This record gives sequence, C-alpha cells and structure tokens, in this order.
Amino acid sequence: MLHNPAVPTLLVTGCNGQVGFELRRSLAPLGNVVALDRSTCDLTRPDTLLRVVREYRPDVIVNPAAYTAVDKAETEAELAFAINGTAVGILAEEAKALGSLLVHYSTDYVFDGTKDGAYVETDEVNPQSVYGKSKLAGEQAIAATGAQALILRTCWVAGAHGGNFAKTMLRLGKERDCLRVIADQLGAPTTASLIADVTAQILARHWLGGERQAFASGLYHLAAAGETTWHGYATEVLQYAMARGLELKANPERIEAIPATAYPLPAPRPSNSRLDTTRLRDTFGIHLPDWKQGVHFLLDQILP
Repeated sequence: MLHNPAVPTLLVTGCNGQVGFELRRSLAPLGNVVALDRSTCDLTRPDTLLRVVREYRPDVIVNPAAYTAVDKAETEAELAFAINGTAVGILAEEAKALGSLLVHYSTDYVFDGTKDGAYVETDEVNPQSVYGKSKLAGEQAIAATGAQALILRTCWVAGAHGGNFAKTMLRLGKERDCLRVIADQLGAPTTASLIADVTAQILARHWLGGERQAFASGLYHLAAAGETTWHGYATEVLQYAMARGLELKANPERIEAIPATAYPLPAPRPSNSRLDTTRLRDTFGIHLPDWKQGVHFLLDQILP
C-alpha cells in the first residue's frame, strides 16, 4: 500500500466502540485515520493484528478495543485475557518495531478501591475481578516490550454511541416510578468524547507536532474533574433530562440510595474509582472539565 510520508497514519482498533467512535472524529484532522472494527482487526487473532499493522505501518496505534463485559469475564477469563492482555502485547511489540507510539486505555478496575483518596499512578494495583486482572495484564505486557506507549487509565466511561449508564437511567426513568441506585461507590463519569479529545490534543502537540524522542511516554490517569456516586450520577441525569423537557415517571426525588451489597453482581466493583489526574495535567497542559459538564454534553447529544 502506498503512503504519503508527509501525512501521519493513525490506526484505530475497535472503531465502533464508545471511545473508538469518538476517536474517528477527534483524530481526523491529524492525518490518515485507518479505523478498523472487529471484522477487519480481530484482537483474538494474532495473525490478523500482525497483518494489519504491517500493512499500514502506522505512526500511531490507538487501541480502544477491549473486552469490557465485566461480569461475563468471570466465566470467560481466557477470552478477556486474550483481548485485554495478549493482543495488547502484540500491538506494543509491533509499535516498537516500527518506532511508532501505542496509545492504550486502561481502567480503575486495576485497583481494589480501598484507598481513602484518589488513586495516583504509582499506587499499588490489586484488581479484584477477572476484567481488572486482564486489563492489568495489558499494562504489564506493554511495559515488558519497552515500546513507547501512552497508557491512559480512565473510569465510568459513557459515550453518545453505544450503551451506558446514562442511557439506562433515562430508559428506566421513563419505565418505572422509582429507581434504586448504588450510593456507596465513588468515581467521576468521563465521556468518550473527552477521552478522544484529550488523546488527539496530546498527539497533536507532543508526538506528531513535537520531538518524538522526548515524548513523555508512560502511564497517566484520565478522568473528568470532581466526583460523585452512581446515585448522584443518576440524579444529575434525570434532573437535566427533565429540565430539557423529557417526561419521566421517576423524578430525581424517586431515586432510592442503596448500598452495593443490595445489588450483588458476579464481578466486584471498586468502591473508590477516583483517579488523580495531576500527572496528566502537569505533563501535557491538559484541562479536564467537571464531570457534570461532560454529562450535560452527552445528554444534549442523546436526548430527543
């Protein structure tokens, strides 16, 4: 395949996922974006990964593709590790061979959630679920290759494209008179569009637009500013939707706060998913808006 060396090539996996869909938009001004879905880039097939990367020889490999069925992973560990661990290591090895940058997304699930404050990048990891362990395996696989990589840990991701908590709350709010939502888990709802825009800004300023040898590769936390609970998140969603004129059976006052123990799930969730983003801000000069701003933007996209 012929390439224009003056135009960078950015290869994006999982282009139909929440983050992948937004990356197609945010990365478009930076160069030739090769957006691949599962049919053209299957992370369970190493031969496919190698063929695709070697065909396009990208300047940047952006990997939002992941196994994200948190509860299902408890009984599909082999598949979760194949996608979230093994495939990530292959992408890192190929990036190193090409002298390219790998951008990869990880999760708050690598922590056990017992810390009092927000997690920093150097805090001890202790995943409690198969999903969390598989995502940690991906981080470790990248580190083992020595490739230049940008690993962005995020939390509570929601996008206008695809299913998410906000859409679920809107649906249930129209169907039910009362909702019961967990109120003892902390985090920051982070939109897929914010993740994609931050990725594009870092690449434009510091990789494609700067000296690559001085690029501050490594692990960073990326999450919206502020914090809330799932109950607080649900309340904000319904309040904003009603202000926009959406008719709901359950108003915000009809959301019952419940403990996580009242809603048992196969995979344990961290009770604390707060991520300290100081390193990202200081290194790349990134401003991260409050989570409510992102949720409002998200709702403006999905509300009728």
